[in-house]
Amino acid sequence: MLKIYGIRNCDSCRKACRWLEANAITYNFHDLRKDGIDTDLLESWFKLTEWTTLLNRRSTTWRQLSESQREKLDKTKVLNLMSEHPTLIKRPVAISGKKITVGFNEDCYREHVVY
Repeated sequence: MLKIYGIRNCDSCRKACRWLEANAITYNFHDLRKDGIDTDLLESWFKLTEWTTLLNRRSTTWRQLSESQREKLDKTKVLNLMSEHPTLIKRPVAISGKKITVGFNEDCYREHVVY
């Protein structure tokens, strides 16, 4: 089953959910802010896509990090930051089987999420 990871009040997440509902696609929603995320799941995502794709450098959380936290990023450092601050994850993240889609784009969802 399709699982969407995001934040309920995120515009991109709301657009994705509305699009899925309009196209009668069943999904489960995991609220990153409310439910958090564990490192094992993040590590599995890092195997499916680059950590740079998952890192939301435009988020308020990113801007609130110290300069030292934002410097010299690598996979391990980003994994720890995302575990501690799930809102650093670009949203929504759509997972179905071994496929991952990051962000919402209607054409991309039509092609990659509707399997």
